Amino acid sequence: MNYLPIADRELRVAVRKRSTFWLRVAAALTGLVIGGGCLVLSKLFGANSVSLGSVLFSTLTWLCLVAGLSAGLFFTADCLSEEKREGTLGLLFLTDLRGYDVALGKLLATSLRCFYALLAVLPILAITLLMGGVTGAQYWKATLALVNALFVSLSAGLAVSVVSRDSQKALTATFFVLLMFALGGPLADGIIAGARHRTLQPQCSLSSPAYVLMEASAWGRSAYWSALAVTQLIGWALLVLACALVPYTWQDRKRAGAGTTRSWAYVWRYGGARRRQRLRWKLIGREPVAWLASRERWQSRGLWTMAIVSVGGLVVGLMRAPGMEVWMIWSYMGVLFTLLLYLWAASQAGRFFVEARRSGLLELLLTTPLNDRQIVRGQWRGLLRMFGLPVALLLGVHVTASTLSQLGFQRIATQVSKAASTTITNQSGTLTSQTYSVSTTVVLPTKAGTNAAPGWSGLPVRIPPLQVSMAVATAAAAALSTVANLLALLWFGMWMGLTSRSASLATLKTILFVQVIPWFVIAFGTGMVVGLMLSGLVFRASPVQPASFFAWWPLLSALLTAVLAVAKDIGFIVWSRNRLRCCLREQAALNPGQPRFAAPLPLSVSGPQPPIIATVQ
Repeated sequence: MNYLPIADRELRVAVRKRSTFWLRVAAALTGLVIGGGCLVLSKLFGANSVSLGSVLFSTLTWLCLVAGLSAGLFFTADCLSEEKREGTLGLLFLTDLRGYDVALGKLLATSLRCFYALLAVLPILAITLLMGGVTGAQYWKATLALVNALFVSLSAGLAVSVVSRDSQKALTATFFVLLMFALGGPLADGIIAGARHRTLQPQCSLSSPAYVLMEASAWGRSAYWSALAVTQLIGWALLVLACALVPYTWQDRKRAGAGTTRSWAYVWRYGGARRRQRLRWKLIGREPVAWLASRERWQSRGLWTMAIVSVGGLVVGLMRAPGMEVWMIWSYMGVLFTLLLYLWAASQAGRFFVEARRSGLLELLLTTPLNDRQIVRGQWRGLLRMFGLPVALLLGVHVTASTLSQLGFQRIATQVSKAASTTITNQSGTLTSQTYSVSTTVVLPTKAGTNAAPGWSGLPVRIPPLQVSMAVATAAAAALSTVANLLALLWFGMWMGLTSRSASLATLKTILFVQVIPWFVIAFGTGMVVGLMLSGLVFRASPVQPASFFAWWPLLSALLTAVLAVAKDIGFIVWSRNRLRCCLREQAALNPGQPRFAAPLPLSVSGPQPPIIATVQ
């Protein structure tokens, strides 16, 4: 037997897949588009080549870091758990294979496409060396940091997949493990430094792949090599753990009473007896598919927990009236929660059809009097029944925090505008003192009782109505685009679940086609259009002043992004809904990945036909 036979076979299969080639092409094209966008925007605002090189380098490296950390979610988080569900993992251990053969084979097979995509971006990243602002040491350190982040992500996903059996649980656990490694260490060091009133000392941050990339651009002595060594130890430890556990976790060992309706696992997943009976009486007669789609409740409990914590934090923040800096940080944290919500929507929408096809439930549903529209409508209503209210609460908190954050941005823009006007109009010898007095107003928080409203230490007494309207409009536009994105993810995820082989692949396709690719296009187009408008090149108007630029940029960007996002989402919703209603039975008859049957040739082309024998009366 060859050394690592599964790795040899999986690599031979992976290099022959068309996705391996097209993923490299897509990664290179994405890098070219981002580089061209940064070049156009930087030249539009008059940036030199040195600053352009550093900006482009930072943009590409951090986007590659996010993509590398996401690889474990979609490529290795369900690679072994899928084999467990299909019952094929135990067959491998009937041979002379060991745990490291299976684990390394899966790791190499799933990492090949990701590694090739990263290699396709590196030549574009090297162009920044010719622009200036980036040294050769920074480039090679950043390259090593990106490969390190990819390895840690894939190893973490593989370790979670070894101990998991459900695809959605594996995806959720991998997400939180990667989030802990990427942000947990820096946040812990920041909290310790704030509690002890000292500068940040990297201790827990050494375990973060993001911190390794951050230290790659540091000048002088840094903790780059220490952080790289620590993260490598973590990645290899996770890989060794996966190799050691895979021979013992493939069996489905059930405890006594685990399959009964009174076990804690069954109650946690489906609820108590009263809840199950009430839901069955209410839905099984009218919407049987909605009853099937809304039986499990452990996913909704997670969203309810997140919604309650967010509402509680918002209420506490409104009662204690913190400064605008807190609401701005809250707004940035809301982006993380929004991404988590998008990931949940994409995974949950396609999960029902994937599992129904695998278990044979979909074929049973098609033999009932239910038509295609009733099946699709039942799943949609089941999703709304389980997750509609907590998602609405999360969106309400997000809108409120975004409005307060935009008010903070408008306040800063107003103070900068006042500082600029004072500096320009004052021509006496007291220019320094006037500028210093205004700048202290911008940096330091205002005191309650002097020029602040009662109970609001961060807001000025009078906020211009235009600024309030701009802040509310920006928050409303962001909320509208978020709602449209969620609806598009749910509808397109249902179609991907019907046409994909696994839940992780359906989730990846949904996120990629609905969010990632359109986000790059919309962000590039919005930046170009808003930049041209504010610079006065579109309507041949006078350029906007820098202070007013910061005030108008969030509003125009949010409104234009919302319009484009809603138009994109309407297209995905209409297309996916029509495909689900008209092609459900046709797709259910095909295996995922199976080509469609060719249409029969016309009689004139297909050759002579056999004679028709008349029936005898």
